[in-house]
Amino acid sequence: MAKDDTIENRVYLFDSLASSYVSAASELLSSEDEKVRARAMRALADLAYVSCVVADTGHLPPEQVRQRVLGALASEPPEGDAGDKSRKRK
Repeated sequence: MAKDDTIENRVYLFDSLASSYVSAASELLSSEDEKVRARAMRALADLAYVSCVVADTGHLPPEQVRQRVLGALASEPPEGDAGDKSRKRK
């Protein structure tokens, strides 16, 4: 797969996932509570990550794609941990 195809697939997948999420979570994303907004933005960032993984691993069987997504999520500290404030999403 060409690099341009992968980028196009990432954008297409994220657009589809994010538009559904934004429709469902618009109140959270515009909340006056900073913590609520931050959680909603992290969810949006996770959707971007999943879009990239799925687009970049189209050659793998679904089980391996699932493991890559879950493995990345498992490596992050749970929300509310001491390191949560300093953590930055790539």
